[in-house]
Amino acid sequence: MRIKKFIIILLLTSSVVFGFEKVGTTSFQFLKVMTTARAYALAGAYTTVANTSDAVFWNPAGLTQIKHFGVSAGYTEWIMDIGHYSFSGAYTVEGVGTFAAFAMFNDIGEIQETQVSALGFVNGKYNPGLTGRTFSPSSMVAGISFARDLNDRFTFGINVKYAREDLVYESAGVIAFDGGLIYNTGFKSIILGATIRNFGPEVEFIDRSYPLPQTLTLGLSTMLFSRYDPLLMNLGAHSLLVTYAMEQPRDYDQQHIIGMEYGFDEMLYLRGGYRFNGDQEGLSFGGGVLFHGYKIDYAFSDFGEHLSSVHRISLGINVN
Repeated sequence: MRIKKFIIILLLTSSVVFGFEKVGTTSFQFLKVMTTARAYALAGAYTTVANTSDAVFWNPAGLTQIKHFGVSAGYTEWIMDIGHYSFSGAYTVEGVGTFAAFAMFNDIGEIQETQVSALGFVNGKYNPGLTGRTFSPSSMVAGISFARDLNDRFTFGINVKYAREDLVYESAGVIAFDGGLIYNTGFKSIILGATIRNFGPEVEFIDRSYPLPQTLTLGLSTMLFSRYDPLLMNLGAHSLLVTYAMEQPRDYDQQHIIGMEYGFDEMLYLRGGYRFNGDQEGLSFGGGVLFHGYKIDYAFSDFGEHLSSVHRISLGINVN
């Protein structure tokens, strides 16, 4: 009966997302770039795996895994020397739910200004339009979250966030929402999940408006080997997580993602993943260390021969 309820919820969720017209261009593309190293080492198959405060960026329902409090910070060395920074913190109130706050911003750096009026020769040298001034575009998102267990199997979470992009000569901001569900099947560590991210109004710049990069993700994960109810067998200190996600962005074709995480003694981890039907992004890998609630993770993502590779690092503390 619970599985039937979860399927009904997924169908209703899908009807909301797919009821919108598919578009080729969406605004606020920075919302699609997240800094969680563990997630990207798994190529983004993280919908049912997120269990620390950085779950706010993937599936806020995962916040209920925090029994007391947790904080996370992340950095992404993005393409064209752009830096992405994030922070999240969560606290669980027994009998009420888990509350969280988060923020993410981008450091694009300085860009030299050019104008048509500055084109020409100056003292015998050609000036390609440089004015001698610089400008610094920016973008950010900040919000709050709440997650709660509905019963011993179902968990839900929601984000309310404010996103803003400043292009110097024009800026815009909107309030948007994320929502997520996690369903513990109770059978051999199989977990199902679903999220909608970036649900909100269109963003208008000058006289044109474009929708947010709304994305529906359905996920599934299980422990093939683990000390705790594995799908196959218990190998003592060795564990192997397999996770899958189907991602349906509003501005691109459907993508399928698979990731695997090997763990030793719940302390050392090696990860890898692949995104099928991605434009540039495909293979990712990385690793991490977890010790007494403190964690550090690293991820490498290959963006093909035409774009630079992307590196991510995350730090976190989780107290249960």
